[in-house]
Amino acid sequence: MNTQILIAISSGIIFILGLVHMVYTFRGPKLKPRDPALIESMQRVSPVISKETTMWKCWVGFNASHSLCAMLYGLVYGYLSIWHSDFLLASNFLLITGLILLVSLAVLAKLYWFSLPFRGISLAFACYFAAIVLNFT
Repeated sequence: MNTQILIAISSGIIFILGLVHMVYTFRGPKLKPRDPALIESMQRVSPVISKETTMWKCWVGFNASHSLCAMLYGLVYGYLSIWHSDFLLASNFLLITGLILLVSLAVLAKLYWFSLPFRGISLAFACYFAAIVLNFT
């Protein structure tokens, strides 16, 4: 398998994870607390940093922005891998930035999330890392 395909697969995985996360943020109960009283409390309580929002609005905003960033990574690296692979593969800055992002996401997933995103991100990392190895060999 060539480097273009591996990075495109990696990017696609992260994009899909971000898209599903965005859908879950605004539709259905998947990202809501199981305890309805906690939702009510989050809708009433402001964070220390500002009384202009609530913890619930922060929760929704953080989840949505998290999703947008994953989708952006997927779109940008997917686009570059398919239509501008020579540019991407010649840029140590872009290759290292992508690698750092995937490693960071994997660490966050392992420490703070649950097994499905960790497995997905790990697969995306494995594809991306294999592409880098192939690129430099």
